[in-house]
Amino acid sequence: MAELNQDSGNKGKGGKVRSKKDGGKVDLTAMVDLAFLLITFFMLTTSLNKPQAMDVAMPDKNVETDKQTDVDVDEHRSVTLVLGSDDKLVWYQGDVKKPLQGPTVIDYSSEDGLRSVLMRMQKLVPQQAGGKDIIVVIRPSEKSVTRNIIDALDEMKIVDIKRYMISNRIMSEEIELLKKENLYND
Repeated sequence: MAELNQDSGNKGKGGKVRSKKDGGKVDLTAMVDLAFLLITFFMLTTSLNKPQAMDVAMPDKNVETDKQTDVDVDEHRSVTLVLGSDDKLVWYQGDVKKPLQGPTVIDYSSEDGLRSVLMRMQKLVPQQAGGKDIIVVIRPSEKSVTRNIIDALDEMKIVDIKRYMISNRIMSEEIELLKKENLYND
C-alpha cells in the first residue's frame, strides 16, 4: 500500500513540548492503479507509424522461362534511365548504339529533370508507337546510390507510368556513356 506521510509541522517554541498531531495519511494506491490503467490504455490505442513501402511486381523465380533472355521491344516504346553518380542520370530512347532521342544528362529535380522528361515521353511515345504505352528501363550503375533508385521509382508512381523495370545488367556502352559524362566517379 502506497501512502504519503506528512509531518504536522508543529515544533514547539520556547522549550515547550506540544502534543504531536497526526498530519493525516493519503492513500495513493488508487492513483497508482489509475496511472497504470491510463498508460496501458494509451499504449494499446495509439497507432504507430507504419512503414511506407511501394509495391513492385517481381517475376516468380520458380517459373520456367524461355531460353531467350532478351525481350524484343519496339525502340519507340522504350526509354532507358542509366543512374550515375552525383545524383544525376542519363536517359535515352531506343537502343544505346543508335538512340532515337538522347542521351541526355538530367537530375532528379521536378523542373527540367526526370519528372518533366517522363511526362513529355509519356505523351510522345503513344504517338510514335501507334498508341502503345511507354516502357521505362531503370539501370543503376555501381556508382549510383539506393536513394537514386527510390527517387526514380517515386517518379514512376507520380507520373503514373504502368510499365517499368529495374535491370541489374548495365551494358558496357552505357558505362562508357556515364564515363563520358563524368557520372561514373567514385
